[in-house]
Amino acid sequence: MLERSSESPHTAPMATKPKRPRDTNQLAKFITDLATGEIEMPKTDDGKDPAAVALGRKGGLKGGKARAKSLSVGRRSEIARLAASSRWSNKKKS
Repeated sequence: MLERSSESPHTAPMATKPKRPRDTNQLAKFITDLATGEIEMPKTDDGKDPAAVALGRKGGLKGGKARAKSLSVGRRSEIARLAASSRWSNKKKS
């Protein structure tokens, strides 16, 4: 006979975000308190290092501009042409 595992793939722990009130009036008060600064948004521990996140964002903000600056006009045009052709092609994505 097959044994069932107690762990279900559907009950795996997910990243939790702060709960907000379901009641409309309570939610309105919660939003008002956030906007006026009476309370702060509860922090979640998503397991990310804030310093690493800041560095990644810093690099992401300047990445596109730096890449465009380093590419020649012909290469940028070629990349754009390839992107447009793949965007407008009729093949279905699977």
